[in-house]
Amino acid sequence: MQKFEFNLSMEELEKRTHKDYLITKKFLKSDAPEYLNLAEGDKKALKHLCNAAQILEKINMQIDCKHNLEVKEFLEEEAKKGNKQAKLTKILFDAQKGVNAIDTMSNPIRLIKGIDQKLGKGVYPEDLSKEEFHAVLIRMLKDGKVDEVRNILTQRSIVIRAAEDLAGIDYIDYFSEDFAKMADELEKASDVSTNADFNEYLRLQAKALRVADPMLDAYADKKWASLQDTPLEFTITRENYEDEMTGTIVENEELSKLLEEHNISPIPKDFLGGRVGIINKKGTEALMAIKKYLPVLAKNMPYADEYEQTIKTDENDSSLDEEGISQTMVDVDMVMASGDVGEYRGGITLAENLPNSDKLSLAIGGGRRNVYHRQIRFISDKKKLQERLDAILDKEQHKYYLDEADHWFTIGHENAHSLGPKEGNEKLGKYRNIIEENKADMGALAFVDLLTELGMYTQEQRLQIIVTTIADNFLKSKPTMSQAHRVRTVMQNKYFADRGAYELIDGKIHVNIDKVVPIAKEMLSEIIRIQIDGDFNKAEKYVSDNFVWTDNMEIIAQKLQKVSKALNGTLETELADKLLQ
Repeated sequence: MQKFEFNLSMEELEKRTHKDYLITKKFLKSDAPEYLNLAEGDKKALKHLCNAAQILEKINMQIDCKHNLEVKEFLEEEAKKGNKQAKLTKILFDAQKGVNAIDTMSNPIRLIKGIDQKLGKGVYPEDLSKEEFHAVLIRMLKDGKVDEVRNILTQRSIVIRAAEDLAGIDYIDYFSEDFAKMADELEKASDVSTNADFNEYLRLQAKALRVADPMLDAYADKKWASLQDTPLEFTITRENYEDEMTGTIVENEELSKLLEEHNISPIPKDFLGGRVGIINKKGTEALMAIKKYLPVLAKNMPYADEYEQTIKTDENDSSLDEEGISQTMVDVDMVMASGDVGEYRGGITLAENLPNSDKLSLAIGGGRRNVYHRQIRFISDKKKLQERLDAILDKEQHKYYLDEADHWFTIGHENAHSLGPKEGNEKLGKYRNIIEENKADMGALAFVDLLTELGMYTQEQRLQIIVTTIADNFLKSKPTMSQAHRVRTVMQNKYFADRGAYELIDGKIHVNIDKVVPIAKEMLSEIIRIQIDGDFNKAEKYVSDNFVWTDNMEIIAQKLQKVSKALNGTLETELADKLLQ
């Protein structure tokens, strides 16, 4: 067994694992009525689904960092020997699911000395620099090795050295043994689960885990995105926010031109997560209220006539599901979140809209599916919430703050991912995710007035969404450029402040309510224009112009830091732990 040197002192570890500094999100317990009320077949299926998600976590740990599994083994062995430093380090390792992460203050957390985070994480050779990467691809293309380069630049490949060249191996082949074990678990779940549609999806997904064929994933994704009335939830999430190496390609004009000549799109690598849960029917019914308005929202998107919409734009069509809208939505009581979807790194995922626009299933007529994580959005400490409001929000506007309104905004955000241009984002390189997340936020805000007119929201709910969104948009610290979800928050705060959507009065946020939606529409239009044009330089300028940490942001940040000491977070998964025994 390899030995490693701890990077955090005992004092630092004791602080970060103390309950005041470690946020805990509690998933379902083994005596939860949601679990106890399941049919026996679904209870048995849930065990197999947790097993599959655990295997997927092992795979993603290797995609994240080549040393994660060795470090995990080291920490477990040292903890067994009574090494307290190992035990506390293991708590953080399990929470962030790896050696390297960022905490809630946007500071890098390195649990082991000598293992730093790489641009290409674990999907590229550790010693590969950006410059060498570009040079090798240029040489290979000039040598006629076009198919080899195409394999290197798929979302699905692990890149290795091959003599002087690089080579891409599909991750299904690279991790074939573990993916086969996952497939076994999904097939076992499909044998006992009570829902025929869900079982068909599991079998399609199992098949896709045995053979390295993107079309098999597309068939599975297409079926998954159609699921609406199932007792259980199982998802393999595939998102490419973590790979910073591939996004550098657009910065090299010679390489970009060569790739364009050979019709190769450099899309960042997918990182993998597993979600296991139980569908909450009441919560799902509430989500579905917005579905009938999606075609209207699509028609009202900026420059809507310049691109193809995922969402159908004929609101008079009585058979939207069959003919166009292809968007399902579920609220899920969480049992387990593994790999990429369960990493607590600065924050954790509230909801997801998948498959993303780079996925093949959308090209073969598949739709999208929104999944919301109930236990992650729940606020456990109402007293702490009130302390935060007292510190940062104008007392006169407390009456408009409602934590449930944050969920309504999230629903708007996830649906806005399905609106706007479907293609061209890869040309924006490292800014593509920042721009896309910004679009989703502005889509959620820009349509608040329209949805109020249409009857989706009451006037009171309109006020609550606007004030809650602005108040919740402030951070405890300036993020790094790798944090797409947080960078876009700073950009919005700067944009809104410059145009008078809010101001600080006596050190507290006062929202100028009627200005917010028009300003959100303005920003949405600018973002959509950048996506349509697919111009890297325009995206870079837009981000740099708006990603400015202002004095007002720092004033609020200092107040937030006093209210919340939290630096890290973790998941408590008692039911999943029991099922995995």
